[in-house]
Amino acid sequence: MAMSVSTKVPPDIHYPDSDGRPLGETPVHVRNSFDVFWELDTFFLDDPQVYVAANMFVYYVQGDRNRHVSPDVFLVRGVPKHTVPERRSYRVWENNGKAPNLVIEITSASTCEEDRDDKMTIYRDTLGVQEYFLFDPYEEYLEPRLQGYRLRAGEFLPIEPISGRLPSEGTGLHLEADGWQLRLYDPATGKWLRTPQEEREARQQAEAEIERLRRELEQLRIRLPGPP
Repeated sequence: MAMSVSTKVPPDIHYPDSDGRPLGETPVHVRNSFDVFWELDTFFLDDPQVYVAANMFVYYVQGDRNRHVSPDVFLVRGVPKHTVPERRSYRVWENNGKAPNLVIEITSASTCEEDRDDKMTIYRDTLGVQEYFLFDPYEEYLEPRLQGYRLRAGEFLPIEPISGRLPSEGTGLHLEADGWQLRLYDPATGKWLRTPQEEREARQQAEAEIERLRRELEQLRIRLPGPP
């Protein structure tokens, strides 16, 4: 969503990239945020016009450093993946007026009210976020634990599930609750995207299989008779 922004601002204004406070979340919340960020970033690795970030300040009013939100995970289409220097915060007016297309919040006791009230209002009315997902890993505050909304005519309307998953138009992926984990499902392959741990395990298995085949080949060479 393009935003009209005034250019009459002090040239030396400072936009902090941190509020100096610890995250204060459980390992489950941190793990979900990191895994989903990593999976999305990897999925769009070869698209130079898709930017994925996590726990980064998003400033949406030029000249006002107090007007910001910090989504757990967000994705923006149509902006460069890499900039020089690298972004330390995301400033809408410096990115062709493009706000996040997708926001995911891993909600908790300390953030649930804000995620469903203040942030939801900003995402909908100010930033025009196209898709907003909330996930409660402990299923303490949301029923169901995974909820999604899509912006239509200025309103967030609930996303209807497909086979128990919530489709994201902006990514082509489906979001699914698997116990305490938020998983990303690729309908094109019929598989979940691998988490970093699963990717590491898959590589270890592949390396072990290569080593097994190498040893078998070496044994065959030993058994085979040499040249006459």
